[in-house]
Formats: sequence, structure tokens, C-alpha cells
Amino acid sequence: MREWAVVVLQVLAVAAGVVLALFTLFSAITTVVLPRSESSILVRAEFIALAWVFGLIAHDRRSYAARDRVLAYYAPIGLILLPGLWVVLIIVAFALIYWGSGLDPLREAFIVSGSSLLTLGFDRPPGLPHIVLSFVEAALGLGIVALMISYLPSFYSAFNRREALVGMLEARAGDPPSASVWLARYHIIGLLPQIETELSQWEAWFADIEESHTSNPALVFFRSPQPGRSWITAAGCILDTAAVVASTIDRPRSPQAQLLIRTGYLSLRHIADYFAIDYDPQPRPDDPISVSRREFDLLLVELQAAGIPIKADHDQAFRDWAGWRVNYDRALVGLAGLVVAPEARWSSDRTLNLARPRVRRRSPLATNSRRPSTK
Repeated sequence: MREWAVVVLQVLAVAAGVVLALFTLFSAITTVVLPRSESSILVRAEFIALAWVFGLIAHDRRSYAARDRVLAYYAPIGLILLPGLWVVLIIVAFALIYWGSGLDPLREAFIVSGSSLLTLGFDRPPGLPHIVLSFVEAALGLGIVALMISYLPSFYSAFNRREALVGMLEARAGDPPSASVWLARYHIIGLLPQIETELSQWEAWFADIEESHTSNPALVFFRSPQPGRSWITAAGCILDTAAVVASTIDRPRSPQAQLLIRTGYLSLRHIADYFAIDYDPQPRPDDPISVSRREFDLLLVELQAAGIPIKADHDQAFRDWAGWRVNYDRALVGLAGLVVAPEARWSSDRTLNLARPRVRRRSPLATNSRRPSTK
């Protein structure tokens, strides 16, 4: 009877080892090879657990700069720990397979598994079947290393492309970036009539971050080299500026601004989908947004003070502007809260507490309270 129990345990160990090895391999392929925003349970669990750890560490920091220094390590450490997690799970999986297939005791099975995967070669399993398993495990170990070697350069290439334009925005829109600063500066130096030409490069930027930040979701949490910068607050400033150009400034209709807004909100929505951030996919133009009419009127005062011509009907201008903003409002503010972005106008300086469609879950990294919407 006891022998049967041992046989059953060995069969279960082999089955569990095979399932665990395939699960780990699938996670690596989904994360590194698959060019789409598929979620790996293992990767998600690792980043969520690490987020809570960093949230606790950063919680006691008094200033945002101190919190930012702590949170800057979150995504890089999570990325570096990921192949280590895969390696540990593969070692455990093959240790179960070795033990279940007759390599006893379990301690010896674990030593053989580690020696095979890490290609150390200090322990050779007995018998041809176990040697074949050792070769398979060693190949998996080399494959994981090769995947990470090829993955990191493309990852940081996407990060550098993103940050190049984010850095350029400071010279245009200030720090933190603001639509009124951008438009006033362009009006002063005489570039406002050509702003549509400028918007085309930001349209390409949104298309790039959609592709890179959905296929490599860890990029969302990589913070800018300068503490006051963030890709998501830059995105909010760009979209708000384009919405003002499309709705408020007294000038001919701007198809380029409208295309940029559509490209931008689709990009933010696709990134928000991965993190289950709630938004209405088909909002009405008059749905509530997180920016109040009073805040918009203050923007008009700033634009008029800079000498920028504004449409005479301010009520209609706000309705038109809000009709554009409603398309990206929830995704923008939700992502800004998720990454704990530095405070910037109309994005990271507020939370969503509107009744519809649903309230977004709070980021596990969020350690500082945010000002509620004034609407």
C-alpha cells in the first residue's frame, strides 16, 4: 500500500513539474516574444507584489522627490527579477520531474536540476532518460538568457524614443507641462500658425508608445530621468493643447489637431485596457469630465493675456473642448494615478470620482493623496 502511495506521489510530481515548466515557458514567451498586450499571470503577480513593497517603502517619504527616487527603482528591479523568477520555477519544475521519474532523494533531484539549468556541470544524473532531461533543461536555461539579452536592448530603445520627445516638451510647455504655456510661447515666437506641423510628430509618438507600452507593459512604470517629467503628463499636455487648438483658438479648423487627439486617446485607452482602468469607450460629448468650467475659464484668461485670439462664444468653446477631452479624460487620469506621476495640470493633480461608468481601482504604488476633481 505504501509503495502505491509513493508511485502516485511520483506521478503527481512529474505532472506538476511538466505543468509548472510549461507555465513558466509560456510566461516567458508571452512577455518577451509575443508582440501584443497579452497578460502573463506570473508577471502580473510579480509586479503587483513588488509594487506593494515599494509602496510601503515610499509611503514614509515626505516629499515627492524622495518618493520618486524610491519608485524609480521599481520597474528596473521588477524587470531584472523576472528572469530570476523564471529560472527558479524551472529548477523547481525539473526537480519534481527528476524525483518523480526515480532520481532519489529530492535533495539530489534539486541539485541535478540546478546544475543542469545553470550549466554548471558539477552533478551528472544517472541513466540516459535523466541525461536527456538535463539537456532539455540546459537548453531552456540558455533560451531564457538569450531572450533577455535580446529583450533589454529593444526595451531601452523604446524608452529612449519616448523620453527624447518628453524632454523636448519642457522647452515648449514648461515644467510641469501646460497647454497655456505651450501656446503662449509659440504665439510669442511666431510659431503658433505652424503648430499643426509640430503636432504630426506627436501623433507618431502616440503610435509608438501604444505599440511599445502594450507589448512591454513594464515600460509604463519606467520613470523619466528628470523627476519632474513623465510620459503620461506629457501625453495629457499634448492632448489638451491639441484640443484647445481644435476648439478654442480663433483660427481655421485644424484637421491635424483632431487626428492627433484621436490617435492619442486610442493609444491611452489601449494601454489602460492592459491595466483594467475603467473608461467609457463611447462617451457622449456632454458627459462629465474631471476638468471644471472654472478651470477652463482660467485657461482662457491666460491665453488672452498672452495675446492669443480666442473664439467669442466661450460657452461653445468649452462644450467643444470638453467634447474632445471626454475621450481621453478617464484613461489619462487613471494612468497618471497608476504610475504616481509628478503633479501636472489636469492629469496627475486630480482623481476620478465621477459616477459613471465606474470608479477606477487605486494603484498599489500610490503613496500620496491627490486633489479631488473640482467638477
